Amino acid sequence: MIHHCEPEAGQRHSPTLPPFTLRRAQPDDEAALTRLLTESYRVLLAPDYRPSVLAQAVPKIGRAQPDLLMAPGYLVAETGGGDLIGAGGWTWRGPAGGAAPLDWGHVRHVAVHPDHAGSGVGAILLETVIEDARDAGVRVLSCLSTLTARGFYARMGFSDQGEVDLALGPGLSFPAVQMRRVL
Repeated sequence: MIHHCEPEAGQRHSPTLPPFTLRRAQPDDEAALTRLLTESYRVLLAPDYRPSVLAQAVPKIGRAQPDLLMAPGYLVAETGGGDLIGAGGWTWRGPAGGAAPLDWGHVRHVAVHPDHAGSGVGAILLETVIEDARDAGVRVLSCLSTLTARGFYARMGFSDQGEVDLALGPGLSFPAVQMRRVL
């Protein structure tokens, strides 16, 4: 699956929407994806999380996960120059594992580079993820959102199921929001 996303003449896109390609992530994207996730979370989450929480959490949540890089539903948004400006996807297995209904999928590690936040990259990426999950037979998508992304997911049709605290390690609790969308 490769999608080329360029504004066409007469289309209404943010003037900052860069041309990019959506493609499936690959194992050799690990270093670039870790840089993207780390920068995105470090900058974009700062208004909603205490600096001490981010200092401990970003090294954990900002690391590219090898299982996601091999998941068929995980995508990266890449500029013509090869820079990753967004990423995200879905998997059948949730971030914490556990049992779920067989027709439920889980949105995973969606992020946009801070220079492109609000440009439409995230919306195009998530719309593609939702379409891909639906095509695979997913009926419900679940998501653990950051406090910062709660409004974004709501605009994308996800309903707020309430705040949760994620245990990222001994003594490290990370506030998040459980979100859900019926497809």
